[in-house]
Parts: sequence; structure tokens; C-alpha cells
Amino acid sequence: MKRLPTKVSADVWTGRTDHTERRSSFRYHQVVELVDLDQWQPSADNTCAMIGFECEEGVRRNQGRVGAAKAPNAIRQALASLPWKLQEGNRIVDVGNIRCENEKLEEAQEELGQAVSDILSKSAVPIILGGGHETLYGHYLGVRKHTGKEASLGIINIDAHFDLRSYESQPSSGTMFRQILEHDKNSRYFVLGIQRFGNTQELFDKADELGVRYVYEEDMTAEQMDDIISELKEFIEKHDHVMLTLCTDVLNAAFAPGVSAPSPFGLTPMVVRSLIRTVATHKKTLSFDICEVNPVLDENGRTVKLGAYLTNEAIMGFLGGHNDDVGT
Repeated sequence: MKRLPTKVSADVWTGRTDHTERRSSFRYHQVVELVDLDQWQPSADNTCAMIGFECEEGVRRNQGRVGAAKAPNAIRQALASLPWKLQEGNRIVDVGNIRCENEKLEEAQEELGQAVSDILSKSAVPIILGGGHETLYGHYLGVRKHTGKEASLGIINIDAHFDLRSYESQPSSGTMFRQILEHDKNSRYFVLGIQRFGNTQELFDKADELGVRYVYEEDMTAEQMDDIISELKEFIEKHDHVMLTLCTDVLNAAFAPGVSAPSPFGLTPMVVRSLIRTVATHKKTLSFDICEVNPVLDENGRTVKLGAYLTNEAIMGFLGGHNDDVGT
């Protein structure tokens, strides 16, 4: 029997209210709909459905700093007061949280995958709030169940790390892409923001062996972004479907101190925003997840707030809140 997401308390979705009934003055907390996934029947295709993954077991196994399990509700609270910029007919719903219990990571990933597949079957866009980056594997399971095994799938990761470690002992937040690439011949992997000293030479060798495309963090300057965006679009066009994942440790720690593995190097929020807009506005992109926000380690809520802003960029992209040429 499948376990459904736990519904989020309405208290999470509270925030500032401007004293007007005009929709143009509304904020997220005034438009988000809390729904039961098994009973919900969308009224239109232009809908994003948020689901949280309260899990940090993969981070613990990977010997990282725990705390990311608290991120889904923290990101919701930071989103709540952001202005809702879309017109009538665009919807945002919240189907609740999947929680990893008793260190049963693989079971939780399966449950997340089922929920993601259910959301996609309702013609909605899954917006997944992690959790550690092990969230990605559950995200993938749901997308692949929806597309079928024969469709070509492009996985785009904005990350400082390859996450191609061995899973022979057990899966973790550092193994997911190797798990996928070694068992799914129709998936390809493109990662942007790789740090030279954030990955061992063995991981670079494994990336080359598995045909991974990657861009170094130090090469993602403003002067080179047009070429990088063109390369990204070329990758998307080669696949039937695309999914996008953001690991927030890709950001410079000055902007995002509250992550499992902070770095003094890293990308600026403006670069990451440009990448998200480019991918989320593309018609082949099915879904988005944000991972590794760690409220326990955050300073004055800076990382949580940035995570909410970047999640909003993805939602606006999927629902037509950006021009098609954003990021070019």
C-alpha cells in the first residue's frame, strides 16, 4: 500500500497581506491551494504542484552536515510573502511532504517517485523541495515512470559536485547520478558549476567514463554565459524530456552559508537564476527540485530566502512568468 504525502499545516502558508482584493496584489500564501494528491483533479494544465521531501539520510550516509530535512517547510514559509506575479488561470498547489523515517532512504525515495509520477499524470509540474540531494533519485524515479524507459531523458544538475560515488555499500546523497547512468541507457547528465577541488580525480575519471558533460564553476563568468546557455539549450534539444535539479552548495557561501557543504568559491545567485530560467521556460522540461538548503546551519535565514527566490524563478518559468528569451 503506497503512503501518501502528509498534508502541510495551513499555518506554514501565512504572510503579509496588502489590504486589497485585487489579484495583482496577492502573494503566494493567498493563492496556494493545499490539496490531497489522491483526490485532487486539476482544472487546467498550467499548474505547479509543490511536494516536500523531509529527508537527510543520504547526507548522513555521505558524512555531511545534517539539517536539510527541515528545509521544505522553511522554504514554504519564505515563499509565502513573495508576490504572485501570474494571471488568473495559473495555479500553485501544495500536496504535502514525504518524510524519510527510521533511516529507510530507499523506501522514501520510492514514495517520492510515486508522488512525482502522480503529479505528472495530472499534467502538473512537480516542484520538489528537498531535503538532501538524495531527493534527486526519488525525483528521477517519478519522472522515468512517467516518461517510460525508452524516452531519452536529459538530467541537468546545477551543482559543485558530480555525485558519482560508488553505491556498492549503500546509496547516499553522493551516489545518485552514478546509480542512474549505470542502469538507464537512455539518460544523459549535464552538470554546471563543478569545482576542481570539490571532486577527486577518480570522480572526474568516472564522469568522463560515463559521458558526463560538465562546466567548471570558474568558467561560468558573465563573459562566457552566452556560450554556456547555448550549450545548455543544445543539450536540451537532444532529448525527449528534461528534468532540473539544483544543489544549493553550488552557490558561493557568502550568499548561501546554510548548506551541507559550503564553499568560499561557487556561483552567484544571478548566474544560477539565469540557468534556472533557461531550463524552466523550455517546453521539454518536466520538473524541478531544490536540495541541500539547511535551515539549522543558516545565518539569519539568508539561504532559505535565496532558496525560495530561486524556487520562485522555476515556478515563474514553468507557468510563463518569464519571456521566452530570458537567459539568452
